[in-house]
Amino acid sequence: MIRCLAVDDESYASDIIATFINKTPFLELVGTTTNAFEALNIVQEGKVDLVFLDIQMPELTGIQFLKIVGGKCKVILTTAYPEYALEGFDLDVVDYLLKPISYERFYKAAIKAQQVISPAQYEVVNSPVVATGNDFIFIKGDTKNKFIKVNYDDILYIEGLKNYVSVYTSSQRIITYQALRELEVDLPKPPFYRIHKSYIISLEKIKMIDGNTVYINDQSIPIGETYKEEFFKVVRDRK
Repeated sequence: MIRCLAVDDESYASDIIATFINKTPFLELVGTTTNAFEALNIVQEGKVDLVFLDIQMPELTGIQFLKIVGGKCKVILTTAYPEYALEGFDLDVVDYLLKPISYERFYKAAIKAQQVISPAQYEVVNSPVVATGNDFIFIKGDTKNKFIKVNYDDILYIEGLKNYVSVYTSSQRIITYQALRELEVDLPKPPFYRIHKSYIISLEKIKMIDGNTVYINDQSIPIGETYKEEFFKVVRDRK
């Protein structure tokens, strides 16, 4: 698990980050604080791996904090001020989150952090797909012993990001730990086809194809060069 600390001089903001940390399977909340100097002590004691850090704080700014901490831990900046982004990345932050922060954006930043921090040191959610049927699949959820039954007919498309996939249905988005290529093997073909290194789509859910783009509901999905010939052959054969 990646040990996390949320630091923000506004307690409601650190509480939001804490909620997001608790929702994420590979993160562990060590604590929250509104005091930058308290946060420094916690980091110096080696109690955290990752700090979600506000920039505009009265006693010590996030940038000053970064310069003092050095390489003691990894940092994701959280702020309402985009102008600090360049300086933050110059100081080797993992990511830069602009407030208000959505869980989707938070999760992407957390994945970046996991890739930077040695994955061998941490526990991850394994074997997300635990069973398949003629018309459904069970996917590991975000807490222990939670499994979500997803009917194939409900799946719109699936997006891969490194070792994670997001399964999009008409009513929800399910994020789980698995490579897209592994999930591809478990899905029936048809209706599911991989059309991009990062996307698998359901042929049945396509609203329109225009050039090198597939439209499903309001989402536009690119068709990758590698997959283009096979995909258009499938489309032509089903005319």
